[in-house]
Amino acid sequence: MGQLNLIFSAFLFWVFLISYTHQLQSSQTQVLLQLRKYLEYPPALEIWETYSGDFCNMSSTPHMTITCQDNSVSELKILGDKHVKVSDFSGFAVPNETLSDSFSIDSFVTTLSRLSGLRVLSLVSLGIWGPLPDKIHRLASLEVLDLSSNFMFGSIPPKISSMVKLQALTLDANFFNDTVPDWMDSLTNLSSLCLKNNRFKGQIPSSISRIAMLIEIALSHNELSGKLPDLSTLTNLHVLDLRDNHLDSELPIMPKGLVTALLSENSFSGEIPAQLGELVQLQHLDLSFNSLTGTPPSALFSLENISYLNLASNMLSGSLPESLSCGDELGFVDISANKLMGVLPSCLSITSDKRVVKFGGNCFSIDAQHRHQESYCKAAHIKRKQSRGKEIGVLFGAIAGAVIIVAFLAFVFFILYRRCRKYLPRGLFELPAMPKVAQENPSTALSPALLANARFISQAAKLGNQGSPVYRVFTLEELKEATNNFDSMTFLGEGSIGKLYKGKLENGAFVTIRTITLHRKYSIRNLKLRLDLLSKLRHPHLVSLLGHCIDGGGQDDSSVDRFFLIYEYVPNGSYHTHLSENCPDNVLKWPERLAVLIGVAKAVHFLHTGVIPGSFNSRLKTNNILLDEHRIAKLSDYGMSIVMEENEKVEAKKEGSKPWQMKQIEDDVYNFGFILLESLVGPVVTGKGETFLLNEMASFGSQDGRRRIVDPIVLTTSSQESLSIVVSLTSKCLSPEPSTRPSFEDVLWNLQYAAQVQATADADQKSDGAS
Repeated sequence: MGQLNLIFSAFLFWVFLISYTHQLQSSQTQVLLQLRKYLEYPPALEIWETYSGDFCNMSSTPHMTITCQDNSVSELKILGDKHVKVSDFSGFAVPNETLSDSFSIDSFVTTLSRLSGLRVLSLVSLGIWGPLPDKIHRLASLEVLDLSSNFMFGSIPPKISSMVKLQALTLDANFFNDTVPDWMDSLTNLSSLCLKNNRFKGQIPSSISRIAMLIEIALSHNELSGKLPDLSTLTNLHVLDLRDNHLDSELPIMPKGLVTALLSENSFSGEIPAQLGELVQLQHLDLSFNSLTGTPPSALFSLENISYLNLASNMLSGSLPESLSCGDELGFVDISANKLMGVLPSCLSITSDKRVVKFGGNCFSIDAQHRHQESYCKAAHIKRKQSRGKEIGVLFGAIAGAVIIVAFLAFVFFILYRRCRKYLPRGLFELPAMPKVAQENPSTALSPALLANARFISQAAKLGNQGSPVYRVFTLEELKEATNNFDSMTFLGEGSIGKLYKGKLENGAFVTIRTITLHRKYSIRNLKLRLDLLSKLRHPHLVSLLGHCIDGGGQDDSSVDRFFLIYEYVPNGSYHTHLSENCPDNVLKWPERLAVLIGVAKAVHFLHTGVIPGSFNSRLKTNNILLDEHRIAKLSDYGMSIVMEENEKVEAKKEGSKPWQMKQIEDDVYNFGFILLESLVGPVVTGKGETFLLNEMASFGSQDGRRRIVDPIVLTTSSQESLSIVVSLTSKCLSPEPSTRPSFEDVLWNLQYAAQVQATADADQKSDGAS
């Protein structure tokens, strides 16, 4: 009887547990539906209206992502269509721009805080308006908070200082109009602080220099003024963006790890510190439109990694040395609208095809049409020297006065000390030595190997990649049913490894099935370990691996001769077909090609550095880049070296070919160079062979050569500067010497810069057309 009661109690507990779990999921669903109502049913959430399943299993879209952990929502990303278009906002609802008058941001955040397990929250361009409520701090588990491109105003709530797990705070493109808080150093794990395009005023607080984990500071396009604090202690800082403010101090010492410094359109004065010429990682420096004086340090031009240097529209004077050396990576230099004179150094000559150089509005001895008379620049240089002489005289007088005062005070102190010693107990002035404390290295929440997305994306920011379906094991019967027993009608073709079939699963989802034949020497245990590693490669620009099936999978110590990999089906064909003139309606223009190239570069950079161990030999070619229905690039055939390593080793021994290790380290950068080349010239020209293309690379150096070889669609849809950046990058990737090729981090940065330049050119062209 006692045993029966025990079984009955266990049954009741199990029923209670199931109902509680179901209730928890139900409550989370109700919160999500309530949030949709508060946001006035944005188009990005239309799918919720007809969806009847578990929200945790809902497929992600470019505008919406939900990820769950332990029956709770851990990530919520919604991208709306209410982009901020107004320049002035009074704090009240704006028809067709913001949410309606009835919207209450306080009620919205109260409901939102019920999703207490949230780690990533991104609510962008949704028309949310009002002051951000203090109760946002109830989301204590948040690691990433992005509320950019909305209509929030006032101050950043003080209680955010208690959100100690926060790693990325992004409030760009709002209307916050208070000061930058002085309590930011409470967020000890913060790696990215982005407050661009607001109305923040006052000084940048010195406490910001105590956030040791900071990798990125972006405060551009605000109304900040006063002195820029010393940031040299921020040893992890890579990006500093302070453009378009009213900062008016001299430039301080910069962190040694700085990669990008954007300080243009301020009122910085004084000379450019020589220390900037010691920043060996610096790639992008913009000091234009300030009030900087003196002669720029020669070392700036020769930095090993510098690729962009803009010193235009300052009050720089003097002469650059004729022997000035320019770094190999330097592709853009602007020293125009200053008061420089003398001979223009040869490495900045306009005849160079390696870089774009702008130098008009100075007093150089060339370019008589666009320069001032030398007397104009000499007067400025002499005035500067006289001013410096006065400053030195004043400084010398101040130092001499200070020395006299200090000597006098020391004498008075000495007399008092001698008198006091007569009356005070012995030993009072003999302080004990302080014990030395060995400082331990603080543990970091971000491993450098996990900074996979161009320098400064944290592990928490990558949670978006977990929105893909869960990896699972398929049965051979499922695959046969999905492909009608591998019917020839479902055959897609031969991939770089194995045959490809299109299948339809029982739930209606289409998949791509790759069948791979192996040697008997491949053990199932070994294969499962490799497949487990491959399953962890998740990125928005990788074709998602959904699972695998091992044919005849018996015991772990047995061998296998065939297995299958099941991927998501990407419906819009390969990048190669979208470059072909055979499909003129689908041919991509230059900005679209840049978007594809950036996506692939992000994916390969992730494979190289975002997982340990890194995955190389990604079989990069335009046929292996697929485009989904939104023309988002996804790389296929990646990671094959992980599962084929043993197979390749056997083949190498069998055929007497080069060792499998050599294949493993095949240079992805070189192969990506040919993808860049095909993007420039089109598949018709690339069909003429590798040797022909490498010989034709020299043609890119002249305008006539480019017109002859570059795809006409590229020529008519690209700006000269954007095209030059990619041409230069292509040449570096295809360098015959592997040691001189750029890293994928550099490849990605240059492509993003080319896209930025192109976007600016397109915007200028539209503006000119409208006027």
